[in-house]
Amino acid sequence: MGDNQAFRRNPKRCRPLFGGDKHPRGCLVQPSGGALMTALSTLAARAELRRNWPTWSLAAQFLVVGAATSVLAMLFVGLVVSHLIQSAITKNAGATTALYVDSVIAPILPDMRTADVLDDSVERALDETMQQSALGGSIRFFRLWSDDNRVLYTHGGGPTSTRLPDDDALRTAAGGNVVTRYHDRNVSDAPRLEVYYPLLEPWTGEVIAVAELHETAADLEHELDEARLRSWAAVALVTTTFFLILWAIVIRGSRTIDAQSVALRERVGELSNLLSRNSELNARLHRASERATAFNEQYLRRLGAELHDGPAQLIALAALRLDSPALSSGAGSKRVRDRELGAMKSNLDEALRDIRNICTGLVLPHIEAAELQEILERAVRAHEQRTDVRVALATSGASPTMAPAAKICVYRFVQEGLNNGFRHARGVGQAVRQTYEDGWLTVNVIDRGDGFDPKAAGLRNLGLIGLRERIESLGGKFDVSSSHKGTILEMTLFLESD
Repeated sequence: MGDNQAFRRNPKRCRPLFGGDKHPRGCLVQPSGGALMTALSTLAARAELRRNWPTWSLAAQFLVVGAATSVLAMLFVGLVVSHLIQSAITKNAGATTALYVDSVIAPILPDMRTADVLDDSVERALDETMQQSALGGSIRFFRLWSDDNRVLYTHGGGPTSTRLPDDDALRTAAGGNVVTRYHDRNVSDAPRLEVYYPLLEPWTGEVIAVAELHETAADLEHELDEARLRSWAAVALVTTTFFLILWAIVIRGSRTIDAQSVALRERVGELSNLLSRNSELNARLHRASERATAFNEQYLRRLGAELHDGPAQLIALAALRLDSPALSSGAGSKRVRDRELGAMKSNLDEALRDIRNICTGLVLPHIEAAELQEILERAVRAHEQRTDVRVALATSGASPTMAPAAKICVYRFVQEGLNNGFRHARGVGQAVRQTYEDGWLTVNVIDRGDGFDPKAAGLRNLGLIGLRERIESLGGKFDVSSSHKGTILEMTLFLESD
C-alpha cells in the first residue's frame, strides 16, 4: 500500500515466534476498511490517469505539467527572493543601528584598554542616551561586552547577563564583523532586531568591546511583509504571464497538429480507398486478361469453324462440280455444262458473300478521330444496312474526350449487342441509348424480344463473354438484364478528363 497508517498492530492476531510469548516486531495485519478503500481509490485514479494520458491533447498535457512546474518554480523563486529581500533589509537596518552606536554611544565610552569597568558617570551617560535619543526609544535591550566576554553594561529588560560560550554572533562580532539577526512573531512575542556591533580602537583598529542591541522591529516587519508581498506578486505575475504565453503557443501548435492529424487521417483514408480500388481493378484486369486470352482462342476457333463450315464448304462443292464428267471430258450436252457452271458460280458467289460478311465484322471503320455520337451512328447505320431493321438511337449530346481503346470498346459493344438482338430477338424493338454524367459514360443496347436467362447463356455465348472482358479490361462495368419484356445490355465506363 505504501501508507504505514493503513496498517495497525494486532497482537491478538499475530502468533508468537517459535512458541514464545512475544509477537514479531512490526507484526502487521490487514488494513482497515476506510484506509483500504482510500488506497484503492488512489491506485485506481493513478491507473486511470496513466491510461487516459496518451489520449489527452498536447495543450491539456502542457496545462497539467506546465501548471505544476510553474507553481513549483514560483514557490522556489519566491522563497529565494523573499530570503534575499529579508537579508538585505535586515542588513540595512543593522547598518543604521550600527551607525547610531558608532556615532552616539562609542564617544561616551572611555578607553577600554585602561579601564576594565565603567564608572558611574559613564553608566549615567549611557542611561540618558538610551532614554532621550530618537533611536533609544526603540531599543528594548542594550548590553556592552568586553573583549573577554564580560558584561560591562546592561540596559532594559532582556536576556540574562550570563553569556553562552557558543554564541556565534558574539564571537563573530568580536572578530570585527557586524552581525544582524531578525526574529519575527513566530519566534518571539514581538518582532525584534538583534545587532552585534564591534567597537574598535581608533588608532589601532582592534576590537575593544561588543555592543549588543535588541531593537523593536514592528516597522521593519511591516516593510518585510510589504516587500515579500510585492516580491511574491511580481514572481507570480511573471510566472503566470510566462506560462500563459507558452500555453497560448502550445495551444496554437496543438490546434495546428490536430488539424494536420485530421487532414492526414483523411488523406490516409483516401489513399487507402484508392489503394483498395486499384487492387480491385488490378485483380479484375488480371482476371480479364486471363479470360481474354481464353476468349481469343475460342473466338479464333469459332472463326475457323465458320470459315470451314461456310465458305470452305461452298468452295469445296464448286471444286467437286469442276471435276464432273460434263466439264472435265466435255461429254455432256451444253445444257448440262451450263447447269454445272451456274451451280459453281452460285456456290462461289455465296462463299464470297460469307467471306465478306465475316470480314465486315472483323474490320473496323475509321473511328479514331470520330466523336462519340458519330461512332454510335456508324454502328447503328451499319447494322441497319446489313439487316434492314430500324434501330432507335438516343444520345445525351455530350462529346467527352475518349481514348482510341474506349472508342473501339463502345463500337464493338453496340455492334455485338445489336447482332445478338437481331439473332435471338429477331430485331424487335431494337434501340441504343447513351448518357454521360460526372465522367461516367453509360451505353444501353435494348430489344423487346422474349428474353433469356443470362446465367445459363453466359458461358455459351462468346459474344457476351467477349463484351464483358473487353469492357472490364478498361476498368468499366458490364451488366445484362433480361425478362419476357426484353433484354438490356449495359456498359459503364469512367472517362478521366484531360
